[in-house]
Amino acid sequence: MNILTEKFITPYHSAPFDQIKNEDYLPAFKELIQKSEEEIDAIVNNPEEPTFENVIEALAYSGEQLDAVSNIFFNLNSAETSDEIQEIAQEVSPILTEYSSKISQNEALFNKIKKVYDEKEKYNLNEEQQMLLNETYKGFVRSGALLNEEDKEKLKKISMDLSLKSLQFGQNVLASTNNYFKHITNKEDLAGIPEAILEQYAEEAKERNLEGWVITLQYPSYIPFMTYAENRELRKEIALANGKKSFDGGEFDNQNLIKELLNLKQQKAELLGYKDYADYVLEERMAKSPTKVIDFLNELLTKAKPYADKEIEELKSLAKADGIDEMQAYDHAFYAEKLRKAKYDLNDEELKPYFPLEQVQEAVFGLSKQLFGLTFEERNEIPKYHEDVKVYEVKENGEYKSLLYVDYFPRKGKRAGAWMTSYKNQYKKDGENSRPHISIVCNFSKPTKDTPSLLTFQEVTTLFHEFGHALHGMLANTQYPTLSGTSVKWDFVELPSQFLENFCYEPEFLKTFAKHYKTGEILPDEKIEKIAQSKNFMEGYQTLRQIGFGLLDMNYHTKVGELESKSVKELEDYYTKATQLYPTNPETAMSPSFSHIFQGGYSAGYYSYKWAEVLDADAFQYFKENGIFNPEIAAKYKVLLSSGGTKDPMELYKNFRGSEPKVESLLKRAFG
Repeated sequence: MNILTEKFITPYHSAPFDQIKNEDYLPAFKELIQKSEEEIDAIVNNPEEPTFENVIEALAYSGEQLDAVSNIFFNLNSAETSDEIQEIAQEVSPILTEYSSKISQNEALFNKIKKVYDEKEKYNLNEEQQMLLNETYKGFVRSGALLNEEDKEKLKKISMDLSLKSLQFGQNVLASTNNYFKHITNKEDLAGIPEAILEQYAEEAKERNLEGWVITLQYPSYIPFMTYAENRELRKEIALANGKKSFDGGEFDNQNLIKELLNLKQQKAELLGYKDYADYVLEERMAKSPTKVIDFLNELLTKAKPYADKEIEELKSLAKADGIDEMQAYDHAFYAEKLRKAKYDLNDEELKPYFPLEQVQEAVFGLSKQLFGLTFEERNEIPKYHEDVKVYEVKENGEYKSLLYVDYFPRKGKRAGAWMTSYKNQYKKDGENSRPHISIVCNFSKPTKDTPSLLTFQEVTTLFHEFGHALHGMLANTQYPTLSGTSVKWDFVELPSQFLENFCYEPEFLKTFAKHYKTGEILPDEKIEKIAQSKNFMEGYQTLRQIGFGLLDMNYHTKVGELESKSVKELEDYYTKATQLYPTNPETAMSPSFSHIFQGGYSAGYYSYKWAEVLDADAFQYFKENGIFNPEIAAKYKVLLSSGGTKDPMELYKNFRGSEPKVESLLKRAFG
C-alpha cells in the first residue's frame, strides 16, 4: 500500500514524513489524479439539476488528498531537495499541469458552473458562497474555458511548458548557488570579519574537509562577508560570483529560459484575450492595471530618490576617506555598516548576542498570545522531514488551532531565502473545522558547539515577517479551502507579514525579549533607542531597490517584444536605470536568479511588496495611535486575518481600519 494515497494515520493527519520514500511519489500522484478525476466525473455525470452545492461546493472540496501530497512534495523540493526529487519534479510537473488543464477545460463541467453562475440570483448565497462562485467561474474563464478546442490545446501546451521551465529556472539557481565556494587559508584576508562569523566559515570548511575558512553564496555566509570584509578585492570577487549566478553562459545559465518564459506568458495572455501578461495578472489584484502599478512605483520613486541620493553621497564620502574614488555596488554593505555604526553605534555583531533564535521565537510566540490568544507547545511525536525541523501544536483558549513547522538553518538541499508555506489548508466540512498545517522555512546561522544561533537584527525582522504570514494561515476560519488563509489577492498577501515586522522596532516590545544569551542583560536603552531610530536607515536606498525590482518585473511582463532585439542584461539595465545608484557591471545581472518572478508567484506582482507597505504602515499607525497591544484593535485585525479571501481585500481593510489606506502613512514612516 502507498502511504501517500490514503488519509494519513498520524497526529492531526499530519504529513507522514518518516514513512515516505521517494519512490512513493510518482505512483501516488498518478493514483490520486485518477481519484480526483473520478470526483470531477461524479460532478459532471450527476443527473440532478446543477446547484451551488452539487457543483461549486463539490468542486471546492475535491482533490483533498492530491493537494496534500502536492504540498508535501513541492515544499520538500524547496526545503529538502535532492537530485532524485528534482528528477521526480520534472516528471510530475507536466502530469499535474495536464490534470489542471483537463479540469479547467472540461466543457461539461464548465457548462454546469456557468449555469449556476448565470442563475445565481435564485440561490440564497451568503457573502463567502458568492465569492466562491465568482472566483470559480472567473478561474475557469481565465484558464481558457471559453476558448475553442484548438486554442484550448495551445493553452494546455503553454501551461505545461511554463510549469517545466519555471521549475528548471529554480533548479538552475540552486545549482549555481551551491556550485560556488571561496576557500581562504590566509586569515589576514578575513580582516574585519567578527569572530562568530569566522567560526561559521571554519565550520563550513571542516564540513568540506578543508583547512581554513569557506565562504559560500548562501545568505548567512555571503551577507556578513560583504558587510564586514575589509579586503575590497575579495568583496569584489565574491560579489561578482553572486552576480553571475545563472548568468555565466554555463550549464545553469537562465538567460534563454527567461526569454522563453516571458514569451510563453505573453502567448498565454494573448490567447485569453489580454494585451499582455501583466494585464492578465492585474485583473485579479487590488491594483487592477499595469498603468496604476507604474504610476504608483513612479510616485514613490520621485519621493524617495532625493533621500537615496543623499544616503549614497554620505557613503561615498566615507569611501573617499579610504582612497576609493568611485564606489561600487560591492562596497555598499561595507560602508553602510560603517555609517550605521557611526550614526547609531549599532553593529550587527554587538546586537546578535541579544537575539538568540530561541528567545526571538519565544517573543513572537508571546506576541501572538497577547494579540490573538495563541499558545505553542512543541510536539516531538509528530513526524518531520529533517532533524533541524521542530513542530508545535498551536492552541487558542486550550483548543487545537493549527500545527506549525519551523525549519531555520541552511542546508545543501534548501533554496536560499525565507518563506512561509502550508501542508494543509483550513476549511469547514460536515460540521468539522479542519485546521491548517503551516510551515516557516528560513536560512539563519546554525548554532556551533559553543554558541547558539544568534540572529542579526535583519534576521529578527525576517522571522517576524514569515510569522506574520504564518498567522494568516493559522488563524484562518473560512468555509472553503480555496478561500482560506493566504488565499487572497497577491498584493494583499504581504500585509500580515510586513505588519508584524513593525513590532521589532518598538522599545516597549523589544525590552521584553532582547536579552544577552550569556548574562541575561536586557539590551541597553540607548541601543534600543538607536534600533528604533535606525529603522529608516538607508530607507531611500532600500525603497529604490524595491522599486527597481518592481519596474523590472512590470516591464518584462508588458514589453515582451523588446526581448527580440536586446539581451536580458541590456533590458535589465534599461528598465532599472532610473533606480540605479551605482555603476552596473557588465559581468553581472540579477534577472537570471530573480526566482520571485520566474519561479515563484510574483510574476507581474513584485510591486505588491511596496503596495503592501502602504497597507502595513497605515495599519500599524492605527495601533500606534491606540496602543500597540490594544485588544479591541487586535480583535478587529484578527477578523481581517481569519477572513482569508472571502471578501474583497479593500472591503476587509476598511472594515478593520475605517478608511482606505493612505500612502502618506508610508512616506511619514519612511522619511518623516
